[in-house]
Amino acid sequence: MIIHEVWRDPAYLWTEIGWTRECACSYGRAVTRPGEIAIGVAQVRRLLVDQFPQWAGLPVIAQPLNGTDNALFRLGDDLVVRLPRAPWAVDQVHMDATWLARLAPHLPVPVPVPVAVGEPGAGYPWPWTIVPWLPGRNPDHGMDLVDVAVDLAGFVTAMIAMDALNGPVKEGISRGVPLAQRDDLTRRSIATLGDRVDGRAVTAAWDEAMGVDEWPGPPVWIHGDLLAGNLLVHDGRLGAVIDFGGLGRGDPAIELLPCWSLFDPRARAAYMEALGFDEATWVRGWAWPLSISLYALADLWDTLSEQEQDRGLNKIDFIVRQRNDF
Repeated sequence: MIIHEVWRDPAYLWTEIGWTRECACSYGRAVTRPGEIAIGVAQVRRLLVDQFPQWAGLPVIAQPLNGTDNALFRLGDDLVVRLPRAPWAVDQVHMDATWLARLAPHLPVPVPVPVAVGEPGAGYPWPWTIVPWLPGRNPDHGMDLVDVAVDLAGFVTAMIAMDALNGPVKEGISRGVPLAQRDDLTRRSIATLGDRVDGRAVTAAWDEAMGVDEWPGPPVWIHGDLLAGNLLVHDGRLGAVIDFGGLGRGDPAIELLPCWSLFDPRARAAYMEALGFDEATWVRGWAWPLSISLYALADLWDTLSEQEQDRGLNKIDFIVRQRNDF
């Protein structure tokens, strides 16, 4: 399995997607990836007419392609048509339809539980969903996010407390696996980057992370991608969590990504206090964005602009220097 990991602006915002579910197509810019298809309003209308005529008369408005896996079309005022754009995103249709309805009643904020699952048709090759339109906007660094951080901690805590339900356990090097499964990948990335990074300092940080205890309990439910683009803020509070493409059971340390991608020190402190994670989980929590960042930069170096390369190197340096300061 080939994994690509990328960052998006703003500088704190880092994400990891691969040519399967976790496929990243770009570093802050859109490109066409192998296997990706274009989907238009006319095609969506044909799908609705053929499969869900009760909604076929509603306005269909294409949404900006800000995500990496799905094309979104607003359907009337209350719904969204969500269609995978490439083969690696198709499994999420089944995951969402199977699990979100079971998890949603136990969560403190709304999530996009599918209201309908469509079939291939009208020249479109895969299953697709219709989900609720959830109000709100993505958070940004200009907002006071302390209350949002506390709300998000409540969401994570509720996920952790949920029954396993025989849900899928994370595998390979995907987000939420035991961090040791990223060890070889991360060390190879450090070697590939060579003197572009402070190899001694980065290796020492990674050795530190490899020396802490793993998650002591059974795998727990995780979202796995708690970045700004997957959160909605409404009236100053967390209004919804969306895009569960990283859903599964694993180590909840991955849910500390917003500490390094979104939250300022005040919000970060509120998030950590509300979660109550131990020191080992905090260490694994900063080791995740370090590993993601190293792999992405090593893998994509030749495709990046000088500005993007510098931003990636600065991010790695920031994590290494600041990891014990919070």
